[in-house]
Amino acid sequence: MKRVVNALFVLAGFLFLALGTVGIFFPVLPTTPFYLLTVACFARGSQHFHDWFVGTKLYEKHLSEFVATRSMTLRAKLTICVSVFLIVCIALWMVGNLHVTIAVLALMCIKWWYFAFRIGTTPVNVPTSLVLDDDALAGELA
Repeated sequence: MKRVVNALFVLAGFLFLALGTVGIFFPVLPTTPFYLLTVACFARGSQHFHDWFVGTKLYEKHLSEFVATRSMTLRAKLTICVSVFLIVCIALWMVGNLHVTIAVLALMCIKWWYFAFRIGTTPVNVPTSLVLDDDALAGELA
């Protein structure tokens, strides 16, 4: 039974990996949450696949900083929240049930609160070529 559950976790991990990778090219799908689900599924299903994914450039580019600091840039937060919100709104419009709509919108509010107050915001790094030191600024003003 454990082998079946592990296989299902690995299968789900690859499904989330595919969805996250599609999200790189189509911003409607948020990449980071799908990659987080990939890591979680691989960790539960197979140490081999978990170690493999953690070693990829996809993980390095999209998740390593979040895992290390538990924070994201404001742009990443907004991209995730807005794209998920739009997808959920389309789904709610198609369902048309008032009770489901209220429940899902309440969950969306909790998600916005969580992203705003529980996940830290990383400042965007400013390239050093754009930073002026006091000597350079004084030389330009003279």
